[in-house]
Amino acid sequence: YSELIPGLYKWRCATHLKLQATSSSSRRRSGKLPVCYLTLPRTTMVHQAQGLLVQEVAADGELPSRYVLKEQQGRPAAATAAAAQRAAPSIPAVDVSRLADADPGEADKLRSALGSWGLFAVTGHGMTDPFLDAILGAARGFFHLPTEAKQEYSNVVDADDGGRKFQPEGYGVDRVDTDEQVLDWCDRLYLQVRPDDARQLRFWPTHPPDLAELLKEFSVEGEKVAKIAVTAMARCLGFEDGFFVDKVGERMPSYARFTYYPPCPCPDLVHGLKPHTDNSVVTVLLLDEQVGGLQVLKDGSWVDVPVLGGGRHQLLVVVGDEMEIMSNAAFRAPVHRVVAPGEEAERVSLAVFYQPEPDKVLEPSPELVDGERPAMYKKLQAKVFADGFWDAFALGERTIDFLKVKVDAVDPPAAAVSGA
Repeated sequence: YSELIPGLYKWRCATHLKLQATSSSSRRRSGKLPVCYLTLPRTTMVHQAQGLLVQEVAADGELPSRYVLKEQQGRPAAATAAAAQRAAPSIPAVDVSRLADADPGEADKLRSALGSWGLFAVTGHGMTDPFLDAILGAARGFFHLPTEAKQEYSNVVDADDGGRKFQPEGYGVDRVDTDEQVLDWCDRLYLQVRPDDARQLRFWPTHPPDLAELLKEFSVEGEKVAKIAVTAMARCLGFEDGFFVDKVGERMPSYARFTYYPPCPCPDLVHGLKPHTDNSVVTVLLLDEQVGGLQVLKDGSWVDVPVLGGGRHQLLVVVGDEMEIMSNAAFRAPVHRVVAPGEEAERVSLAVFYQPEPDKVLEPSPELVDGERPAMYKKLQAKVFADGFWDAFALGERTIDFLKVKVDAVDPPAAAVSGA
C-alpha cells in the first residue's frame, strides 16, 4: 500500500483493512461489487525531510533542490568576512552600562538606533571576548560531534499516540511541513534556558562539558542587557522604568538558539536562514567573530551587518515582534536573514530570545493609543503568539501577519482573542 499512498511508510502503526461484504443476492440486485476500505489511524508523524541534517548534506558536496531558492525568492550573495567588514553604513552602538545609569546622550543613541534600524550593537555589557569566544567554541565543538552523539538530543520525539513529532527544543533542523517548503542551510540546537525550573535537561548536551555552564552564564548576562534595553525603551517613550518589564513579567522566559551554517557549494542560491522577525520582546544575538552573513532589510534593501574581526565579538540587541505590539509600533521588529557561508567557511551564532510570560496578554499599551495613533494590533495571549511563530516560520511568514494580528486584518484565530 505504500505504493498507492505516498508517505505511508512514515506511519509507525499497522494499517487496517475492512471488507464490506454483501450477500451474493444483494450484489446481484444492486449490481455492486464488494468494497474494500483502507482505514488509517490518525497517528502523529513528521515530514520525511525533518531528519535531513544540513551538516550531513554539506558533507556530500552537492546542493539538493530542496534548498534552492527560485529567482523571485530573493537569492543572496555569498557571505564572507571581507564583505561583512566592508558593509556600510555601520550598525549604531549603544553603551548599556551608561544606558543603565540613564545617561541622556546614550538614550538619544538608543532612540536613533531603534528608529532607523530596530537593533543596535552593544558595548559596555561586561562580557569579555575570551568568554564569548569560549561559548561559540563550545558550540562548534557540539556541532562537530559525530551525528549519532548529537542525535541523542533530537527535536523529533515520540508522540503519545505512538507516532513521531517535531518539537522546538533540541537538535536538528527547523520544522518542515510540506514538499514545497524551501529548506534553510543550517542546523540548530534550541533550548529553554530560563526560568531555571522550566529547562528540559534531556535536550542539554553533556559534551562539550563546558557548554551548559557557559550558556547559563551567557543567558544571565544577556538578561541583564535585555532588561536594561527594555527599561531604557520605556524611558524613551516617557514612561517609568518598569513599564514594559511589568507587562512581560519578572520570570521572562528565555530560549537559546545555537545555529550552525556548514560550508555551502552555492551560497548565492540558498538561504542560510530565511527572512524573519523574532519571536521575542528583544533578542540578544552573538555573531560569529570571523564570518559575516547577517543582513537587515533597511529601506527596501538588504544591508550586511559587519563582523569586527581580530578576536572581537559583535553583540546585538534586536527588537522582537512582542515589543512591536506592546509599543504600538513605536519600536518595530526588523526583518533579517542570514546568508550561507561559502565552500571554505562555516558560521556559528547564538541568539537568546527573551519572551513574555505565557499567560500575559499582548496588546498595544493603552498609554500609546489615542485618536491620532489608534491601536495597530489586536489583543492575544503571549502563548498563542509563541505557538503561532512555528507555523508562520515554516511558511516563511511573519507571525504578526500569519495570526492576522494587525487591526486591518480579518478573521483572527478564535483562540488568539483575550479570554478565549
